[in-house]
Amino acid sequence: MNKKQLFMVTLALLLANIMSGLDATIINTAIPAIVSDLHGIQYMGWIVACFLLGMSVSVPIWGKLGERMGNKFAFELSLALFILGSLLEGIAPDIYFFLIARILMGVGAGGMGSLPYVIVGYIYPNIKRRTVILGYIAASFSAASIAGPLVGGWIVDTLSWHWVFYINVPLGLIAIILSFVYYKGIRKPNKNTQFDKLGAFTLIAGLTSFLIGIQLLGMVSLPVVLGFIILGILLLVVFIRAERKAKSPVVPLSVFTNKALVGDFLIFALAWGSYIAVNTYLPMWAQAILGASALVGGMTLIPNSIVDIVGSQTAPYFLRHVNNYRLLIANLTIMAITAVGLILAPISTPYQILALIAAFSGFGVGSIFVILQIKVQVDASEKDMAPATSLSFLIRILALTIMAAIYGVIMNLALGRGIAGHPGITMTMMNKLIDAESAKSLPVQLLPTMRKIFYGGIREIMIVSLVLLVAAYVVNYLYNRHEEKIMAE
Repeated sequence: MNKKQLFMVTLALLLANIMSGLDATIINTAIPAIVSDLHGIQYMGWIVACFLLGMSVSVPIWGKLGERMGNKFAFELSLALFILGSLLEGIAPDIYFFLIARILMGVGAGGMGSLPYVIVGYIYPNIKRRTVILGYIAASFSAASIAGPLVGGWIVDTLSWHWVFYINVPLGLIAIILSFVYYKGIRKPNKNTQFDKLGAFTLIAGLTSFLIGIQLLGMVSLPVVLGFIILGILLLVVFIRAERKAKSPVVPLSVFTNKALVGDFLIFALAWGSYIAVNTYLPMWAQAILGASALVGGMTLIPNSIVDIVGSQTAPYFLRHVNNYRLLIANLTIMAITAVGLILAPISTPYQILALIAAFSGFGVGSIFVILQIKVQVDASEKDMAPATSLSFLIRILALTIMAAIYGVIMNLALGRGIAGHPGITMTMMNKLIDAESAKSLPVQLLPTMRKIFYGGIREIMIVSLVLLVAAYVVNYLYNRHEEKIMAE
């Protein structure tokens, strides 16, 4: 492709990331209003998790579809599904319809999230240039995350939460048009490639069953939860056996024999599993505990998103001067500052201070993304670059999905314990608490107690987030400390 075509295609990829970034923060500012309107506080964690479930089960399929039908077609189809899911969410009459539409939107996001990194890997063969472009893509996500709370908070406060999904339509259509007109595939699709139907079915069914089991923790009886989880594990075992025999596997298992890649995947999972705690529950702290509006709640994530851009843009510079091992230690430590800060922060901490504490996490995750995304593509062979890139995205989404569910269970258990200890407080009242407008109808004398219950749940979530970062330190030491020895020699 010529320079103009490269620019326009890159712009389409950036728009896809902007849409993802908008959804990441707009949904957090809208969740209180959605939950209050659709009466679904028990499904609060599902709003995030269902979206991630759709992404998780679809990522490997998008990679295979791109190989068979072309990355151009797959990318445009993913945008179309994302737009359709957004429209259905906007018109959702109840929480169940909303969650189903959320899954569809997540399926589209699976392609929007994974395919751009594969496409960049092919259209920018120069590693230095590719690193810069990946930094731009990460920055576009973060820039949209900055606008998301402002736009989303304003929309929720002045219009309604439905409109936070409708804004995806014009952006998505522009991205589709740019891709359709300017993207000239440099790799011809291989339509003769056999599609591993058994592998695809067992992977989707296995992940879906396993993740649903995780989501149901604390909501249904333990035997039902274990039934879904065990079924999911059995199906994934069948998937692994099928992939070993498949001529064109959905996920080439050979990548897991690469020790460096396994380390990359584990750090990705632990860092992202920790980060979603801050990204999801900080706006809720501002709204439920401090009584802030949706706009103010969303603004608590703005410093986080701004320094995320700084982290992603400075990572290429630091990569030229410091090895991956030391950089990862530094950035995991920066993320830990946020987790520790939110654990120690008292219930009355002003939202401005909360936003400042959360900013450390944003810088760390922005830098870690660029470091590990380049590391994955370098650690993988050229033949495995595309599947390894897609798999790294899948690993991140699985971590987000599982931890979103676990954090939701932690919060539900905390709410349940709090309600049990205070007979005058009900789950319906807790539903109203997380939306500033609805909270006005609650008994004033009960508000301090209700906020203390919610605060206790958030603290427990942040403790788990910190544990994940400690685990990431250990993984980094086990898999990357050899870089120190190489430098010493």
